[in-house]
Amino acid sequence: MVPAIVIALLLLATAATGGYFRPGEWYESLRKPGWTPPNWAFPVVWMILYAMIGYAGWRAWKATGPSLLTGLWLVQLFFNAAWSYLFFGRRRMDLAMVDVSIMWLLIAGFIVVGAGVDTIAAALFAPYLLWVTIAAALNWSVWSLNPQAMRSA
Repeated sequence: MVPAIVIALLLLATAATGGYFRPGEWYESLRKPGWTPPNWAFPVVWMILYAMIGYAGWRAWKATGPSLLTGLWLVQLFFNAAWSYLFFGRRRMDLAMVDVSIMWLLIAGFIVVGAGVDTIAAALFAPYLLWVTIAAALNWSVWSLNPQAMRSA
């Protein structure tokens, strides 16, 4: 029961970070590629993904307890929360690109390691990897289209 509560609290904290550092006027003013998903899609997709991420984390914990798999789950969640802060809060698309790249590797690592432990947990991360791939491409595109829009360090 305790791991489920901890997992839920970590997910809520991550989601709250994304909710606190919102797109706003700055993001709306940026040039974006034509394939940018509509604004309404982001909270809908993330709500579904967070449910899947949470269930995968619970399954990983149940299967292994403290382990490489649960460590990957925890660290990717940190990078997930950091991306909103870097991109929207700090307006540092360059640092956000580094963050999302690391997050992508951690998610892929969770899938690879998880496939040998709990195939359902690993499979639950596949849509997450796809969405983060899209997010990374969007991050890169927006940064490329708006290099002047970043705050200096």
